[in-house]
Amino acid sequence: MPEVQCKRGSVMQEKVRIVVLDGHTVNPGDTSWEPIAALGELTVYDRTAAEDIVARAAGADVVITNKTPLTAAVLDKLPGLRCIGILATGYDVVDVAYAGKKGIPVMNVVQYGTDAVAQHAMALLLELCRRPALHDESIRAGKWSSCPEFCYWLTPQTELSGLNFGIIGFGAIGRRTGALAHAFGMNVLAASARMTGEEVRQKAKQSPDPGYPVRYADLDELLAEADVVSLHCPLTEKTRHLINASSIARMKKGALLLNVARGPLLQEEDVAEALFSGQLGGLGADVLSEEPVRPDNVLLTTPNTVLTPHIAWASLKARQNIITILARNVASWLQGEPRSLVNAAWLKA
Repeated sequence: MPEVQCKRGSVMQEKVRIVVLDGHTVNPGDTSWEPIAALGELTVYDRTAAEDIVARAAGADVVITNKTPLTAAVLDKLPGLRCIGILATGYDVVDVAYAGKKGIPVMNVVQYGTDAVAQHAMALLLELCRRPALHDESIRAGKWSSCPEFCYWLTPQTELSGLNFGIIGFGAIGRRTGALAHAFGMNVLAASARMTGEEVRQKAKQSPDPGYPVRYADLDELLAEADVVSLHCPLTEKTRHLINASSIARMKKGALLLNVARGPLLQEEDVAEALFSGQLGGLGADVLSEEPVRPDNVLLTTPNTVLTPHIAWASLKARQNIITILARNVASWLQGEPRSLVNAAWLKA
């Protein structure tokens, strides 16, 4: 059993039972659960159906979930549950308020894949601008072999240098994406869905210098000037359908849109209409309003659209980071000092 240093400085011996309800996505077999296993008796399930949640979590001190829902009704059937860990940043799968009222801390994982997500945003942008996969496919279909010229291109080849790269949501991922855009010679603008450009600038002063020039803009200013709009803001009631017919109308004709944040930031029907009309020059999205994607999602039919299945976060390094960080969070809870709490307000109530 692990030796745990208590908050008061005494050492206690405590054997905790830890159950992971849906570990397959984070660890399909290529990473290690050892950081969490070192904390107690660990059971890992690849996936858990709704009807099996209570039976599998029964008797656990710590339940860890990714997308398996822990509702109030489920929590009521787990009287011994003492802590909840989430293998992700988003925590809408857990009724965090109810857990807090029952005295159960809920901890998520943040900043585990900043580089992975930023790099994926740029991969989507480069695919939209140069279409290497499309050209590779055409070569294998014989087009180059039969071409009378020494080269050809199926789509316009767009250079990034000199273009305006607009970031909505200038947190850790937004800042890192801006660094990559700057490295390509782009002019970086940053804005918020809830603050003015001046307020964003003042807030940025409280963080380390990003290391590259940034112009802080009001949202409308960014939409009007950006050649590329990249979304990195959280999903809230204020940001839901942030990109809609009205905001698209304020964008440059032919601007490119990137979304590696949350699917419902887009009003997808409005985005589709803009892609068909050419008001939007292209869309690169790693997230959609409903996941897995429905076969009738309109964005499956739109031109100049590159979609990936919510994998921006999923590099091997980032997934191991999730496990390691959550293990540290659980260890801190065992020491009486839980961190990365998402329901602190309800715990104190």
